[in-house]
Amino acid sequence: MKKTPIPSLPREIPDAWRSRLAGAPLFDSSSSPEARVIYAEYDGGVYCKIAPAGTLAQEAQMTEYFHGKGLAPAVLDYRTGARDLLVTRAAEGEDATHPDYLSDPARLAAVMGKGLRALHDSDASGCPVPRRMDGYFALVEANYQRGMFDPSYLSSHAHFATAAEAYAVYQNGKDALKNDTLIHGDYCLPNIMLRKFRISAFVDVGNGGVGDRHVDLFWGAWSLFFNLKTDEYRERFFDAYGRDRVDNDILRTVAAAEVFG
Repeated sequence: MKKTPIPSLPREIPDAWRSRLAGAPLFDSSSSPEARVIYAEYDGGVYCKIAPAGTLAQEAQMTEYFHGKGLAPAVLDYRTGARDLLVTRAAEGEDATHPDYLSDPARLAAVMGKGLRALHDSDASGCPVPRRMDGYFALVEANYQRGMFDPSYLSSHAHFATAAEAYAVYQNGKDALKNDTLIHGDYCLPNIMLRKFRISAFVDVGNGGVGDRHVDLFWGAWSLFFNLKTDEYRERFFDAYGRDRVDNDILRTVAAAEVFG
């Protein structure tokens, strides 16, 4: 995970946290333009995530839920105003993009597959997002109407030449996507924390909830392809997960949905 030293906290950090973190070494750990993430070497490590108002509420809920199952770091604070602030403890270990893990891709793919199956087999009772696919479908429809189409999320296993082709595949297959499994929602290497090739926690679970397992299967396979620059470990990932629960037609439907972001 990238950590760039910075001299001071952003102005959006409230006084209560500003006083607590005074004197702590600070680092920018942002990975997307949608949110700024600050890491502070304080009390074992703290992450402060700043994003547009209202956008971190579901992430705060899902992180608390995952934490209650021993699957995510603790939420220390969530507040909203002109901007949202989510403060969490740092998870143990390093994320799966660390060179130690990328240097053994076959083992990494197997760990990812087994870890994902364990998550999907867990009890989803009390999940604060009980119908994740409803919001997923709504976003696909809205972005298709806006003219969004990003084929960079595709690999050699799914290719759509046009938005119309992808949308047709999505429409024909979307009824197969179910709200029946606790999912991460963004099962990518940077969001999987490992200690000695064992999953210690999941982070960035704001897209999680009770949804369809193939969303996570799609992103796990895509993230291996993206970070390793090869699709060689896709099948190992699926084998470790369990072929009994992998449907290639549904994976293609998810791929068609994901080009609409």
